[in-house]
Amino acid sequence: MTTDRPVRVLMVCLGNICRSPTAEAVMVGLLEEEGLADRVEVASAGTGSWHVGNPPDERSAAAALRRGISLRGAAQQVRDADFADYDLLVAMDASNHADLLRLAGDDELRGKVVLLRALDPDAVAAGDTDVPDPYYGGPNGFDTVLDVVESGCRGLLAELRARGLV
Repeated sequence: MTTDRPVRVLMVCLGNICRSPTAEAVMVGLLEEEGLADRVEVASAGTGSWHVGNPPDERSAAAALRRGISLRGAAQQVRDADFADYDLLVAMDASNHADLLRLAGDDELRGKVVLLRALDPDAVAAGDTDVPDPYYGGPNGFDTVLDVVESGCRGLLAELRARGLV
């Protein structure tokens, strides 16, 4: 059963300049392709504060643009209110997942926290459920992030459908 209001999803990585804005843009594009853009609102944030206000990393933006995806916004940090404001907080890796669970405060709010690639059956089967952080890696890391985020977002969409949210 779908809800009367859009489902709100917050993509979360460490600094909110590489992985989570990429996941946000990929998910928005997928929702548009599926005709569900009016059913799900997607945003992103980071668990750390050092990039707050900065645009997405230029290398992430360039890799995304080569695929016709536009990264937007400015980095922000996860806030306590996000646990009430969002239906799902989607972590990019195990460290972000643990941080979100710690910040959540209670079991109900912890139930809103999911690991993106844990929703990708191929990633689970491979035992590789982290979206790698490309920040200090080579230029190919940003393309890898796009690949794994796309698979993860498809899994997220399947999860939203399974939960009857879209």
